[in-house]
Amino acid sequence: MTKTLLNLTSIAVLATGAIAVGSNTLMTANAQTQVVATEASSSFAIDKMTCATCPISVKKAMKRVDGVKSVEVDYKTKIATVVYDPSKTTPTEIAAASTDVGYPANEVTS
Repeated sequence: MTKTLLNLTSIAVLATGAIAVGSNTLMTANAQTQVVATEASSSFAIDKMTCATCPISVKKAMKRVDGVKSVEVDYKTKIATVVYDPSKTTPTEIAAASTDVGYPANEVTS
């Protein structure tokens, strides 16, 4: 009899898609779903880029920031586009990395 009750309880839990937690709590699989952004993108206006090799220095400096995933620098428009993990860094820290190597950067807001 006990074995039958346990099996029926298991079937009921599977059928409802719910999980018993504790003695009086019932939580569905979707009840605690939380979406965390792991990727963000920012653009930066870069000053003092006077030659075609300047973007290399900017790119290297920005890529050294922990959490930066990719950096693209357009010499013609003097804009750097950075994809980063917002839980690890901020646009301010990324801009500071470029500024620290001689190329002042300011985040471009839309």
